[in-house]
Amino acid sequence: MALTGRTALIAALGSLPIGIWDPSWTGILAVNAPLAVACACDFALAAPVRRLGLTRSGDTTARLGDPADITLTITNPSGRPLRAHLRDAWPPSSWQPGTEAEASRHHLTVPPGERRRITTRLRPTRRGDHHTDRVTIRSFGPLGLFSRQGTHKVPWTVRVLPPFTSRKHLPSKLARLRELDGRTSVLTRGEGTEFDSLREYVPGDDTRSIDWRATARHSTVAVRTWRPERDRHILLVLDTGRTSAGRVDDAPRLDASMDAALLLAALASRAGDRVDLLAYDRRVRALVQGRTARDVLPSLVNAMATLEPELVETNARGLTAAALRTAPRRSLIVLLTTLDASPVEEGLLPVLPQLTQRHTVLVASVADPHIARMATSRGNVDAVYEAAAAAQAQTERHRTAEQLRRRGVTVVDATPEELAPALADAYLALKAAGRL
Repeated sequence: MALTGRTALIAALGSLPIGIWDPSWTGILAVNAPLAVACACDFALAAPVRRLGLTRSGDTTARLGDPADITLTITNPSGRPLRAHLRDAWPPSSWQPGTEAEASRHHLTVPPGERRRITTRLRPTRRGDHHTDRVTIRSFGPLGLFSRQGTHKVPWTVRVLPPFTSRKHLPSKLARLRELDGRTSVLTRGEGTEFDSLREYVPGDDTRSIDWRATARHSTVAVRTWRPERDRHILLVLDTGRTSAGRVDDAPRLDASMDAALLLAALASRAGDRVDLLAYDRRVRALVQGRTARDVLPSLVNAMATLEPELVETNARGLTAAALRTAPRRSLIVLLTTLDASPVEEGLLPVLPQLTQRHTVLVASVADPHIARMATSRGNVDAVYEAAAAAQAQTERHRTAEQLRRRGVTVVDATPEELAPALADAYLALKAAGRL
């Protein structure tokens, strides 16, 4: 217990003439006996801290950017009223900058034998598990001269999930998927490779889709409609090595890759395909397999929440072996990694045939929009040098992407905001072409 009222007592006596009181604690009590008695009574009337009962309830998960409300219930079993200041401590990343002092501190009064609830609103700035540290309570007497202070550990964990900002693109991609499925009326030939049904010819239909036998049996021209294949397997592979730690638009590349993977997973599960996830650098960081269409997205979000880039070089051979174990049958393997020349040419290209001979491979990478802005900068010598450096970087990136395309790999290279819809479009194009 801390006798924190001592400073306040000395300050109260500071107006007395010098020489009347001794600045030592014993001298103060001797000269000011009535005030000392008042302080002792104030301390005795302060509610004990260690006997308090504290329990938590509230949110256990929250998306990054959304608030999380944690309720703390304080029970006062003593016969004295609790007048207290309380601090609910959480890691610094649980608060927006500059808001911790106001959000974590509370003032409360709890009558004897009663309980009160207070709510702490977190606004996390990072993904992952946020664990509470401790609750510190300072109980004051009725005069406020002395206080008792104690600490309680009341464990609680809030898992902060990826924000999934690309969700806004899902309705438009689902509309395109319905067109491919033939559930909406379109003037063009239905895409896909699986026969769906017959319908009446509409001007503009591809004449190659006319079913002449069915036409001969009816008075109108009939055309075949097609639907994309279903129940295909898609493996999302997140490269969590050092290149995923690079920051683009003030966020790691890994975060943009996860957002794109979530949009593709949501779209593919609606299309009837099975989606798995593998996160790898030199070992498996996360693995999600065998989830139903209803459970796959929550499972992916939960697995991605705690993923962080590892500052190690990704083992391309180990990644390939892990992908082949996870996808033993023909699948679409979506590898979200870098297009930097060195990691691709020295790591991925030598082992790429092991994937392409059995699977359809799609490589998606996060491009830095700052490089595109540099490439267009002009006006002074520094800007021209920046433009030249950016042009060289873009040329190397395009050359690396072309090397992958020559080996039968589909490549998506886009900025963080454009990567998710571009990856979804590439998936729909593969599905429409019957390449899954």
